[in-house]
Amino acid sequence: MADMGKSNQVDTEDPSNDEPDRGLCYYLLTGLSLVIFFCTLPFSLCFCLKIVQEYERAVIFRLGRLLPGGAKGPGIFFILPCIDTYRKVDLRVVSFDVPPQEILTRDSVTVAVDAVVYFRIHNATISITNVEDANRSTRLLAQTTLRNVLGTKNLSEILSERDNISHIMQTSLDEATDPWGVKVERVEVKDVRLPQQLQRAMAAEAEATREARAKVIAADGEMNASRSLKEAADIIAENPQALQLRYLQTLTTISAEKNSTIIFPLPIDFISRLVPEGK
Repeated sequence: MADMGKSNQVDTEDPSNDEPDRGLCYYLLTGLSLVIFFCTLPFSLCFCLKIVQEYERAVIFRLGRLLPGGAKGPGIFFILPCIDTYRKVDLRVVSFDVPPQEILTRDSVTVAVDAVVYFRIHNATISITNVEDANRSTRLLAQTTLRNVLGTKNLSEILSERDNISHIMQTSLDEATDPWGVKVERVEVKDVRLPQQLQRAMAAEAEATREARAKVIAADGEMNASRSLKEAADIIAENPQALQLRYLQTLTTISAEKNSTIIFPLPIDFISRLVPEGK
């Protein structure tokens, strides 16, 4: 049942599946073409046998009507002389660059944005019958879609939400080009160019932000250092022996340096005798 539903859906989308009302002239010209083909064998084979590659399909028209069965290929297919024409359709993924578009964002900033679009043709028949030039039409639609999508965004959103914008563009393009037999695989925003004045303003703002952050970090460091010194002073005040150890550590540091001047500090015990007991 699922296969039958799928086949019915394809039949409604593919014009080649409709049975046209062929008249007497159609059959007469077809018979005449077959007579010409058989009379000119084997030379007519050079003109009637065509080859399409694995990545191509051929859409055949007979007296202006699509042949039933849809596109032909890959491989060899046969056309009748004089009454059959065909067009090849490439099914490979095609990429193109969207030219830079001058866009006015929602916060009234003018930016130039370009993108790249990857698409392929998934139905060769309707890509020929429903649109004159599927490739050119997709390119033009990508430009208008880029302007419409970015026109609803702020500058900060354009700079920070490129993946989301690319997904919105891909969905919108895919829905619009589906009646043309085109499948949009991927859309990527390449570059966002800002005016020179805005770039300088944003650079000054970023520099001011970095300076403010550096001052805050330095202030936090000073506060932590002061707190550590206060804790050390409290520990030394509670234990007099700690001051003696600090004194010896200072002597070790001074003696390790290659100084021409040697300092002999007074012993801690001698200094403590000179200080009154109340202090």
